[in-house]
Amino acid sequence: MKRREFLLGSSAAAGAIGLGGFGLASAAPELVIQSASFALRDQVTTGMVSLSPDAPPPVLRGRQGEAMRLPVRNSTLDYTAMHWHGLRIRNAMDGVPYLTQMPVGPNELFDYEFTPPDAGTYWYHPHCMTMEQMAHGLTGVMVISEAEDPGFDSEQVINLRDFRLDEEDQFLPAYTQRGAARAGTFGNLQTANWLDTPVYDHISGGLVRLRVVNTDTTRIYRLHLEGAEARIIAWDGHPVDVEVPLPNAEDPLLVGPGQRVDFAVAMPSGEGQMVDLVAKLPGQPHRPMARLRAVGADVARDLRELKQLPPNPVARPDLATAELHEFVFGWTPEGGEPNNGFCGSLGYNFWSINRTPWAGDATEGVGPLAVLEMGNSYVLRLRNESPNLHPIHLHGLVFTPLKSNLRKLPPLLTDTMLLLKDEVVEIALVADNPGDWAFHCHVIEHQKTGLTGYIRVV
Repeated sequence: MKRREFLLGSSAAAGAIGLGGFGLASAAPELVIQSASFALRDQVTTGMVSLSPDAPPPVLRGRQGEAMRLPVRNSTLDYTAMHWHGLRIRNAMDGVPYLTQMPVGPNELFDYEFTPPDAGTYWYHPHCMTMEQMAHGLTGVMVISEAEDPGFDSEQVINLRDFRLDEEDQFLPAYTQRGAARAGTFGNLQTANWLDTPVYDHISGGLVRLRVVNTDTTRIYRLHLEGAEARIIAWDGHPVDVEVPLPNAEDPLLVGPGQRVDFAVAMPSGEGQMVDLVAKLPGQPHRPMARLRAVGADVARDLRELKQLPPNPVARPDLATAELHEFVFGWTPEGGEPNNGFCGSLGYNFWSINRTPWAGDATEGVGPLAVLEMGNSYVLRLRNESPNLHPIHLHGLVFTPLKSNLRKLPPLLTDTMLLLKDEVVEIALVADNPGDWAFHCHVIEHQKTGLTGYIRVV
């Protein structure tokens, strides 16, 4: 059966009765995508989208190797679908409309059921009406805990987000044609967990696992910590098994849209002392995005007490047998509007992969960018032929950077590779998860104007 026949047959028929192709989850509470309001600045901003009517999307939690059921109901007037960014789950649960499921219509429910094989920091966001829903707030963090407690005293999740507001604190248009053709349309209010420099209390001298997630549609954050001893313990969900220098003000850490970093932080011993997560934003001085405040009696923990996080069960590629595939990311030689069906279009194409823009989510007859054989090793050469940076995300699989023509890359397992201007990066992976996997830039305006496609694993 052809992909198009499947989508317009079984899935569409199931969606017509409001189940999105799967039965209702009897025990799990529904996650309701809904309109929301929140005081992002001085006045209440309306027209937001969240899983709560008056708060950011919650942190969703699971445990490595344990089944999860996440029934998602759409209470908005738009279509939607939920993607679980970074999770290596079965293809039918990946949440990409027209590729893995049909869009979820108003008042329809789709039951997402999967067992995460990996512990770590991940996140979720819609993959239909992507720009409008994400820009208006629908991005949340997902934490998959290790099977055994790694030994922290506490944890802090930081969800970094821009919002684009007018003088009355209401939304400006989520995108612009000029922005889509360049680096994206930036927000003018930078937040952590929807707040302006929030302060979170943690026990003095304790060990904190700080999970930082960039869920923005555009902005690349340049981050470092001030006020505490710390180390990087995980990158894009996976434990770090090599020495990674701690970023500082002169050499900050680049964290692109879709990327995550986990720090182990030793809190100061003195009551009221602060640890700052600091960002350097273009044209602005360094500013704290969020602060951790030491409270209570000093428990005098030491970072050396922590063992290295256990590795996730990821297959390592055999470079001696790996087959090479090349991908060129750049502007498109032709215009035209992509056919995205129910999932929204920005109305134009500016970008392409291998010099062909994505014809649209709902377009028939679009083949994969590459076909990989199950269990084989591959090297993908990613070439950025534009002056703009591109965080390239591959669904359903993880890879390891091998080399760059511009910088030294640590061999950290990841699902999102931030390509610099004119950079060529080679990454390696094992094709060990069958299905059609979306492959795109996570600057959402780039994704929606041509810089997307998919890779097939058979």
